[in-house]
Amino acid sequence: MSSARTLVIKIGTSSLAGPGLGQFSLSTVANLVETLCTLRSQGHQVVLVSSGAVGIGCRRLRLGERPKTLAMKQAVAAVGQGRLMRIYDDLFSALNQPIAQVLLTRSDLAQRSRYVNSYRTFRQLLKLGVIPIVNENDTVAVEELKFGDNDTLSALVASLIGADWLFLLTDVDRLYSADPRHNPNAEPIHFIDNPETLRTLKAVAGGQGSAWGTGGMLTKLEAAQIAAAAGVRTVITEGRQPGNILKVLQGEAVGTQFAPLPKPSRGRKRWIASSLPPVGRLYLDEGAAQAILRGGKSLLAAGITEIKGQFQPQEAVQLCTREGQEIARGIVNYSDQDLKRILGRRSEEIPSILGYVGADTVVHRDNLVIVAP
Repeated sequence: MSSARTLVIKIGTSSLAGPGLGQFSLSTVANLVETLCTLRSQGHQVVLVSSGAVGIGCRRLRLGERPKTLAMKQAVAAVGQGRLMRIYDDLFSALNQPIAQVLLTRSDLAQRSRYVNSYRTFRQLLKLGVIPIVNENDTVAVEELKFGDNDTLSALVASLIGADWLFLLTDVDRLYSADPRHNPNAEPIHFIDNPETLRTLKAVAGGQGSAWGTGGMLTKLEAAQIAAAAGVRTVITEGRQPGNILKVLQGEAVGTQFAPLPKPSRGRKRWIASSLPPVGRLYLDEGAAQAILRGGKSLLAAGITEIKGQFQPQEAVQLCTREGQEIARGIVNYSDQDLKRILGRRSEEIPSILGYVGADTVVHRDNLVIVAP
């Protein structure tokens, strides 16, 4: 038996769907529940991120199609969420496994105090042996505070709790170099440990009608990127075969795996890496980039060559090479307007330029996390 791990499993609508709108494939759901209970019996801590509330709400309200407006989606989700939890509770209860409902919005993870409170709730539930079942709080989320999809939500939850594994269960068995349904030469991709490969796949996945059909593969690649930055290993595999999770943990080459970066040592750095939305970009010279990547140094104004975006002190920014590759992310000590006045200048020059004594660093190393190898 593999050693105990903390696992986040996300299952999408395509894997749960039955033959009609809002119908569940009960065999898949039952198989999933049995698999998660097996994982718990092996000592693993398990979090499930589940889609399905909107689809169930559509069926309950006898709607012929999924809602298109945010208000309608929120109303339908409110109808469907209770039914979704009833289905899970019935199945988990049959195996004596307690569950909990956790509904999140983006602001729950973007604001530090709410992030910490969410973390404490998850950790207490897992300590109690409960399986939290997570979904976006569609009923109250407004457009600018939405995760956008449950792939992103699952990656952020994995980062939040410091998970070891993120499993994205979808409608394909793994990633391919092209759509295998249309290209007989498509090659399976078993393992990705190169950021450049991931960027190339994302570019292909963004095209209309490409990227393995209806699996929403672009969002899964982005989720894998978020999880990797937080030190979480990600697997994309077939949702209708939940037992694949057990096979992966036993070392079998199932699905596509994404290698993680070194796990940030502090929860605050995981928060910066994944949950705090960046609102600007700082471009660095070679010396500053290497000082951050190799030496773990703070960012000084002297190493900045260009600034993009509008931001205030204590907001998050991306730190990029001259070519635009993001290498790190951090909380900035100056606004974009002040930074434009001091970029390229030495720290001792800053007070005379700005007229006040500010921080010596633009981004202190305690508020900086590397997101590239």
